[in-house]
Amino acid sequence: MTTNPLLITLLPLVADLSRELPEGERYRRLLGSLRELLPCDATALLRLDGEQLVPLAVDGLSADTLGRRFKVAEHPRLQALLDNPRPTHFAADCVLPDPYDGLVEGHHGHLEVHDCLGCPLYLDERPWGVLTLDALNPERFGPADLDTLEAFASLAAATVKASERIHTLTRRAEDQHQLAEAYKQAAGQLRPREMIGQSLAHKRLLEEIALVGNSELSVLISGETGVGKELVAQAIHAQSARAQSPLISLNCAALPETLVESELFGHVRGAFSGAVSERRGKFELADGGTLFLDELGELPLPIQAKLLRVLQSGHLQRVGSDREHQVNVRVLAATNRDLAEEVRVGRFRADLYHRLSVYPLRVPPLRERGRDVILLAGYFLEENRPRLGLRSLRLAPDALAALVGYQWPGNVRELEHLIGRASLKALAACPERPRILSLHAIDLELPQSIQTSAEVITEQHQTPSQLDTGDLRQALDNYQRLLISDCLARHQGSWAAAARELGLDRANLNRLARRLALK
Repeated sequence: MTTNPLLITLLPLVADLSRELPEGERYRRLLGSLRELLPCDATALLRLDGEQLVPLAVDGLSADTLGRRFKVAEHPRLQALLDNPRPTHFAADCVLPDPYDGLVEGHHGHLEVHDCLGCPLYLDERPWGVLTLDALNPERFGPADLDTLEAFASLAAATVKASERIHTLTRRAEDQHQLAEAYKQAAGQLRPREMIGQSLAHKRLLEEIALVGNSELSVLISGETGVGKELVAQAIHAQSARAQSPLISLNCAALPETLVESELFGHVRGAFSGAVSERRGKFELADGGTLFLDELGELPLPIQAKLLRVLQSGHLQRVGSDREHQVNVRVLAATNRDLAEEVRVGRFRADLYHRLSVYPLRVPPLRERGRDVILLAGYFLEENRPRLGLRSLRLAPDALAALVGYQWPGNVRELEHLIGRASLKALAACPERPRILSLHAIDLELPQSIQTSAEVITEQHQTPSQLDTGDLRQALDNYQRLLISDCLARHQGSWAAAARELGLDRANLNRLARRLALK
């Protein structure tokens, strides 16, 4: 009984169609079977991506071949393969240059490929890519090999189609899971918190959000911790043309450096220890929508360079992959650092800073918003009232005065936590559950170490010995030193924020601080 070599080669590949195999392993088996059927020195599977062919698997060619991108217009043999629906043979005397010259594995120096065979692969009657075979023996391939390759190409196309379907289904399931997690973490986005306030500073912020929201500009949102930078990002997204697409958030400070790149750009299976499956990054999840990068100043410099490349070209590569993915994402970023200063000292890339700060937007601290603190307190009181089972939860006059007089170093977030904590403690102190609960200044337990500027000045007038050191100039220097130090303490050492509160130019404050020996 005569054994059909084509049948023997195809049977394992047919069996593989029903197996769940990694894409790379499936293609490796495909090329291995091809070399058994048509013995040669090298084979390759290349996918058509626009105007270039991208190697997905090679057997017998140097490893760097996988990193190459063959522009079809620059390689006439590859162009000829795509132009001919049937296999094409390039004899040893063919004058067309071979794209694999010098790339045969295990041979050093200049070594031309002599005999070549190849054919296109079609999926759903559309060109998908090509299969190539190369031999150093100039008489390796004959007319019969063309028919054999044509028969093999049909199964190769089925293998590719099966792999792509499995990949698509896996990716779709992973996408749905990641998007569900993203929406779960940002459930408030469906009904974002109202931006409450009536102060001039708050109204100006809302005007800027409306102005930049319906544009495609990158926005750098700056402000102290707790001012509501993420809420501003949600408002910008809600007023944009991308509002129906997802807003995906990433806190750059919440992940170790080793995982930031994977979270941003995704990874392939086996890219690093623990990468048990392929995963899309935040950029791909936000495709068509908005990506919000919180705590941007915490990004490591190497990741900053890769982020800049994506922002410039719209192309990214998952960790461990040579394949490029194109995304259309609007980026909003937030930081509580002075990024201009970070650029000056070399901790942040200047080109990335300018790319992201096309429209800089500063969120004012709570102490600059006057009586907005009362409106916000009312909002948080009403949030806590039903949770505590109360008919009414309100502030006594002394509590209102305490809130207005406090400097709020933690801003709106501190106010929110304080109201929740004070409400719970005040309720616990009641012998019986009241229907109406009033919070007093003593319930707020505001820190006494941080005082208003008026209180500092009053104390300084009440204790002149702190300032009086013999002459007016020295007394003024001591007063300025105390005022600047107090302001820096409220702003966690931020000179830029201190300059804004003191009404000074940043450079002038720096010069004054050096004269007073504060820097």
